Amino acid sequence: MELTTNIPVRKNPYSKLNEVDFDHLEFGKYVSDHMLVCDYGNGAWKTAQIVPYANLSLSPTTLGLHYGQTVFEGMKAFRMKDGRINIFRIDRHYDRFVKSLHRMCMAVPPREIFIEGLMQLIELDKAWVPSKSGEALYIRPFVYASEAKFGVKISDEYRFIIFGGPVPSLYSNPIKVKVETHYARAAKGGTGFAKCGGNYGGAYYPTLLAKNEGYDQVLWTDARENKFIEESGMMNAMFVIGNKLVTPPLSDSILDGVTRNSLLTLAVDMGFETDERPVSIDELEQAFKNKTITEAFGAGTAAVVAPIQTININGGDYNLPAYSIESLHNKLKDQLELIRTGQVADVHEWNCIVG
Repeated sequence: MELTTNIPVRKNPYSKLNEVDFDHLEFGKYVSDHMLVCDYGNGAWKTAQIVPYANLSLSPTTLGLHYGQTVFEGMKAFRMKDGRINIFRIDRHYDRFVKSLHRMCMAVPPREIFIEGLMQLIELDKAWVPSKSGEALYIRPFVYASEAKFGVKISDEYRFIIFGGPVPSLYSNPIKVKVETHYARAAKGGTGFAKCGGNYGGAYYPTLLAKNEGYDQVLWTDARENKFIEESGMMNAMFVIGNKLVTPPLSDSILDGVTRNSLLTLAVDMGFETDERPVSIDELEQAFKNKTITEAFGAGTAAVVAPIQTININGGDYNLPAYSIESLHNKLKDQLELIRTGQVADVHEWNCIVG
């Protein structure tokens, strides 16, 4: 992609790249040298800048600290086999970012600032992109209400920031989840489809309770009847039932996952039948009893694929068959990795190569 916007850059004279232990990465521990910053006020976005990564200075009355006007995206950049850097599905991430911001009544950064600013930022910090299979540079664009004024109101000022950092692969071992039928992550008509901060903060407590019982995550159900599966932790939920890849349909309470969409597309490419439809707890339990369910996994940007070994339904544990390299989720994950790293043709034009 050819850049048309030249964003001013102030380089960091004190790189921390030599402090990174690339052999023992931890998710969220390291942040690369630079970040993009752009402010909104008086009805317009100002000039974006790429500056050294640094702490923010905020007034205690900053609206984003009080009333929940915060939205983020989660993306990744990968080092390809030829050494170039690929930002995966940048357009789809921007489109989802816009939907989240609209839902939260927040100003939307222009597409050229998001895309071209991100490309310049990753080009500048490309040495931070790890090269091991499954690892990536995690990218976090976010907007928060920056107006300093207490009192409940829609902010008139916003700050847009993008930063990133190298991360390892997650969930190499299958996880245990508990179907949650008391607490709800999101309700119809709410903000479940948006990547806003409140969705995540509200999920902490029931997840903590599940972890205290020995589970890694919860399997969320709908808020109205608690009968239908919605998401797996902070990921989309996917199942292989009766030789079909089944996942709940998108709605205003389910995030439109970029990884979810990619895996569904790849499954069709492989000749595997997919089905986006409601999945009830009763159906899930019956599928275990009939032995028609063979796989369950979460799909999301951070983990890519998180295989599930055990699902607790109404107090009883149900175990999935042992997984192998021939399991569908492994085939999908491997194919996605090959596309991202340039080892097979990018027929869907998902890659944005920056250098």
